[in-house]
Parts: sequence; structure tokens; C-alpha cells
Amino acid sequence: MKKLEEVVRSVEMPGLLWGASKLVAVGYGIKKLQIMLTIVNDLVSVDTLIEEHLTDEPHNEYIKSCDIVAFNKI
Repeated sequence: MKKLEEVVRSVEMPGLLWGASKLVAVGYGIKKLQIMLTIVNDLVSVDTLIEEHLTDEPHNEYIKSCDIVAFNKI
């Protein structure tokens, strides 16, 4: 899970700031990584971040899916 977090945090884009993270129990001893991030809406598209950076080569070796738990727009 530490390697997964390193891979996620390695994605750098202008307007993207990674925040705190934690492991959340899913069930049967399985955990998922939950990480907060802040984006500047004019600089970063959430769809682009997920589709072109997180679930694309070489990151897809570790990242299989992404879910948005909460989304606040100011």
C-alpha cells in the first residue's frame, strides 16, 4: 500500500495538491487507499486526472479503479 501511495503522489500537474491519506477497511481484511486532493478547477480536469494520469501506463500496474468519495466545488 505504501508503493501505491507513492505512485499516486508521483502524479504532478499545475493546480494539483495532494493531501492526507488513510487506509479504509473494505471487508474481509481488504483495505483501500483514500487520499484527499485539492485542484484548481481552471487548471485540472478531474476526468483527465483519472483517465490520462492515474489509470494509464505505468500507473495502472497498481491502480485499478478510482472513486470520488466527496466533491466540493467553491
